[in-house]
Amino acid sequence: MTKLFQSILALSLPLVGLGQLAPDPWAFTHSDQEKAIVLANTGGFNIGSKILTDPRSPGQTVTCDHGYFEYFFPLHSPPSHLRRKTSLVLWHSSSTQTFQNRWDGGPGFKDLLLRRGYPVYLYEAPRLGRANWACKPHRYDVSYRDQGNFEAWNLGPSYLNWWPGLQWPEDPATRKLSWEQATGGRYVEFDDYEHILLHAEVAAKGAVHTERPGTDRGGVVYLTNSAAGLRALLAATLGDETVGKIRGIVAYESAGYVFPEGHNVTERRDQPFGPLVVTEEAWRRLARLDFVQFVWGDNRRETGNGFWEEMVVQSRLCAKLINEYGGNAEVVKLKEDLGVVGNTHCPFTDMNNEVILGLLEERLERSGLDEFEGRAGKGKGKGKSKWRR
Repeated sequence: MTKLFQSILALSLPLVGLGQLAPDPWAFTHSDQEKAIVLANTGGFNIGSKILTDPRSPGQTVTCDHGYFEYFFPLHSPPSHLRRKTSLVLWHSSSTQTFQNRWDGGPGFKDLLLRRGYPVYLYEAPRLGRANWACKPHRYDVSYRDQGNFEAWNLGPSYLNWWPGLQWPEDPATRKLSWEQATGGRYVEFDDYEHILLHAEVAAKGAVHTERPGTDRGGVVYLTNSAAGLRALLAATLGDETVGKIRGIVAYESAGYVFPEGHNVTERRDQPFGPLVVTEEAWRRLARLDFVQFVWGDNRRETGNGFWEEMVVQSRLCAKLINEYGGNAEVVKLKEDLGVVGNTHCPFTDMNNEVILGLLEERLERSGLDEFEGRAGKGKGKGKSKWRR
């Protein structure tokens, strides 16, 4: 392990198990909670919209299908306040809430990253959340998914049958409240090729837009979860204008993958999670990223016929092919590779999310993407990780 990762791991060990939780369901302990977040500015912007003309009334139009980026920029005022060059785009295929807090109410990745000086963007894809002004009508039908969500999100083998050692509160009241926050903290999700492509196209435009001329910026890294991983991989293949703007992808338990043509992968655009196949030219754009990292929580096997077993296998093939084209990709299984147990489908929302953050920081440092504005980082490029067991 690097010294950075060892310190994060040691810092977070008291959170494992959490039998010592206070009775207050929203009480939590956190090493950074006393450190104020000082922002230079915050705001948001729409991007990627279309303008449609009403066929019944040619003089009337609607601007729709935009994405929404909310941004938070830490203050850069040396020596007390330093801001990083690389921005992090937090992207879930459904709700940005997953990155704003832990499900028990503790600090989420947004705040943890801001305290470490990283500019943060929350991305709401077209037709979702605050970007739901769609160019096409859609219908919402109630979908009874709590039980399915529980298993898909890797909380246990069956509904309310929790995995032992889970990185969730042990106090029953806090655990119940955390589950309600998790299963209720989502929007309608559109898992079809039309929306996959639309979300990827607008995300790519957002990556270009965040690179303002004349600023000391260092591109963006997508932090994705679930089906957003598929969309981010696709976004990196779409055009040369994103080369050097999209610097990396960290995909937490990605649901869906992109592959290059000519490698015996059958494209399934009719399926909600692919796989998708792109041209060799497009694939080389993905291979030019500084890094791609696929991260898996606990209890994810690679044998069997289940959906998630297949996703782990596909992540290894995707990483292998990226590397064969000169890229820098890796698969990290938290338990098997790192000895970190009890993580779920959304490890950045778990009680040990500082450990997960340490892994991210180590990856950014290794790729030289940890630089502060006006200073050089400590990155060593494409070297192998030092934390693998």
